[in-house]
Amino acid sequence: MNFEAVKAIYLFEMARTRRTLLQSVVSPVISTSLYFIVFGTAIGSRIQEVGGVSYGAFITPGLIMLTLLTQCIANGSFGIYFPKFTGTVYEILSAPVAMTEILAGYVGAAATKGLMIGTIILITASFFVDITIAHPFMMILFFVLTAVSFSLFGFIIGIWATNFEQLNLIPMLVVPPLTFLGGSFYSIDMLPPFWQTVS
Repeated sequence: MNFEAVKAIYLFEMARTRRTLLQSVVSPVISTSLYFIVFGTAIGSRIQEVGGVSYGAFITPGLIMLTLLTQCIANGSFGIYFPKFTGTVYEILSAPVAMTEILAGYVGAAATKGLMIGTIILITASFFVDITIAHPFMMILFFVLTAVSFSLFGFIIGIWATNFEQLNLIPMLVVPPLTFLGGSFYSIDMLPPFWQTVS
């Protein structure tokens, strides 16, 4: 494997994040912080414990994972789609770079961005709710697996999409059901049996 090629693609994508810091990092952190303020603090103070923990602590993992998967899909898909849209992808395709190296560069960068945002949100969440991490190694493992899986999913979407509408179509069909049926804001035990199975 040509690690220099992977590094070049990876650093180029990470540089795009630095150029669009407000949109790439600050915006998702602020929007997730609003969830913590509204659901964790305002509403959470009026809700009894869920699963033996405070409501704010209960929604924290779900909010972090939702932001992580959303950002990984967005970064993974846009990272490869935009060069397709502008035509600059041919510079990469004409270079002596294997598809695995292109994949590793784009997916690695998208996963890194997602992990950065997830870590920032985890730190931000500690200002709103009391967080106790019982299994830190399992948390890191799930963080990395989620980031890589959904970055790869986003990369596939970016290759498949032929316009911006298609680029947003699959995430719109995937993310809202995960948001509302994934048990981020409530315990799945509260759902009827059929929807528990679907969840």
